[in-house]
Amino acid sequence: MHTLLPFLLAMIAAIVLLNMWANKLKIAYPILLVVAGLLVSFIPGLPQVRINPDLIFFIFLPPLLFEASWTISFKEMKKWWRIIGSFAFLVVFFTALSVAVVATQFIPGFTIALGFLLGGIISPPDAVSTGAITKFVKIPKATSAILEGESLLNDASSLIIFRFALIAVGTGQFIWQQAALSFVWMVLGGAGIGLLLAWIFVQAHKRLPLEAQSAIALTLIEPYFMYWVAEQLHCSGVLAVVSGGLFMSTRRLVFLNSASRIQSFSVWESFVFILNGIVFLIIGLELPEIVEGLRAKGIPLGTAIGYGVLATGVLIAARIISSYAALLATFIFRPGVIPRARSNRRRWLMPLLLGWTGMRGVVSLAAALAIPITLENGVDFPQRNLILFITFVVILLTLLVQGLTLPYLIARSKLFEGIIEEESEELTRQKMKQGLKQHVYQFLKNNYESELTGYAGMEKFIKQWEERAKATDDSWMTEKTKLIFVEVLESQRQYLTELNKDPKIDEDIIRQQLYQIDLEEERLKII
Repeated sequence: MHTLLPFLLAMIAAIVLLNMWANKLKIAYPILLVVAGLLVSFIPGLPQVRINPDLIFFIFLPPLLFEASWTISFKEMKKWWRIIGSFAFLVVFFTALSVAVVATQFIPGFTIALGFLLGGIISPPDAVSTGAITKFVKIPKATSAILEGESLLNDASSLIIFRFALIAVGTGQFIWQQAALSFVWMVLGGAGIGLLLAWIFVQAHKRLPLEAQSAIALTLIEPYFMYWVAEQLHCSGVLAVVSGGLFMSTRRLVFLNSASRIQSFSVWESFVFILNGIVFLIIGLELPEIVEGLRAKGIPLGTAIGYGVLATGVLIAARIISSYAALLATFIFRPGVIPRARSNRRRWLMPLLLGWTGMRGVVSLAAALAIPITLENGVDFPQRNLILFITFVVILLTLLVQGLTLPYLIARSKLFEGIIEEESEELTRQKMKQGLKQHVYQFLKNNYESELTGYAGMEKFIKQWEERAKATDDSWMTEKTKLIFVEVLESQRQYLTELNKDPKIDEDIIRQQLYQIDLEEERLKII
């Protein structure tokens, strides 16, 4: 333990340094992390970090999925739910099936169950990798919303495939009727349990006298509790966390105060950042043992790399084919919902771009590491080391090849040049601020008309509220003024909440303004 703890601290420091370097190079930090994981495997004498495969999912997945469900726009998910649903479920199944068929044909010793196991592991694109890469290029809000929504739900569908494939490998049989019933219970039961527990957590937050630190501490354990309860009832823990996270996210203004919202943002962002980095480095630490296992089975390293390249090609091809199939289906069945395009060239290049965004990452790594070392009868799990190695190669290639070329392809193709959003961000902000200003004046006039007349302090507040008053003396800010100010801020939140119901308004802009209001309320407390 005394040697392992300094090593873990060094890992976190390395993750921080790699992120700083990635920002300087303007590339996504998962690219450097996966390369670092590969380089770590060549360092001799490093301590062995082994995590029980049964604990991999429980340690890493709940917080990663919970944080993702809080950052995504639920309004945008509802707007594009058809294409998000098709990519999150149909495309994942098609990709897993394609990998399974190719693996059984070209990889010796692979059964259809092992092929589906590999397909379930490597089929879901990674939300963190895609988001980190696209932040350096400007893409339309619709495309961004589709990618974020897909990445949130495809983890659930791929891990359901993963679970059924594990059962088939362990038992040697697969009964479709039982699998269908289990699938329905896993989906509906997981989502229902997540929503029920989320409602209970919201009520607990509202009724308990929690300070910011206590509220944030509860949010750290809540996704683990959702996941654990759902898994104990043989439901999808992933869907429980996703559905519960979305429910709580839409009610954050109800059960969290301004201090909790501000502080939790930084806590969760740092926590998830460290978890992502640790997973990438752990697979690097296990690579030497994985390679030794391949050699013990008589599989040359070059052959294993070739299998990884083959699997990567199948993934990319399956996603691109699915993108064009989705476009054709939309043309045939729902032509009215096709996003506007200035030319046919752009319309037909868009699925190619969407297909090229399928970078793999942490969820695939966690799933691969979660494969049990032995079966229930004590026999070594078949092809475990090869599946782990193929997964690493797939992640490495998709991040390096697709991740490094995606910004270049977007710039070179000029797909998004000249595309006019429904409302520009700047215009939306101007309209929102003007609406807030009118709303505040009306609120003050209706509720505090007598205090407004002849009260210099209040007049000063009215003039300076939008510029975030920075007066050096606080004599004008009396307790009465503070109470009114808090009411004004809460009124602004209500106004923005109603404004967010407009489908044309970008929810990210609303959230940014709400965050500024929270900061204003916290600043008010220290005056």
